[in-house]
Amino acid sequence: MKCKINRNAAKVLKKRLETEEAKGKMIRVVVTHIHGDHAHYDIELDTPTENDEVVKTDKDIDIILEKGNEYLDGVWIQYFYVPQEEMFITNPKFGHHH
Repeated sequence: MKCKINRNAAKVLKKRLETEEAKGKMIRVVVTHIHGDHAHYDIELDTPTENDEVVKTDKDIDIILEKGNEYLDGVWIQYFYVPQEEMFITNPKFGHHH
């Protein structure tokens, strides 16, 4: 499985991982719901289980993805400051949503 993170998202996620709430946890990308050919995503703090794959990124952040979930394979986590500060999680294979 693959996951990409842009530089801005890496900064935001690293800050989140430094909080007391995140102690001992990792970033998990989840599918919140699916609409035909695309999905909506969210980010949670969690620990991996046997049903997960921990994916290493080029930004030194490991991401938990549920094994075998085709909507999660290839997700791209981006953070933009303009026009407003917002996290976008997309998967180019299935359209996009955040």
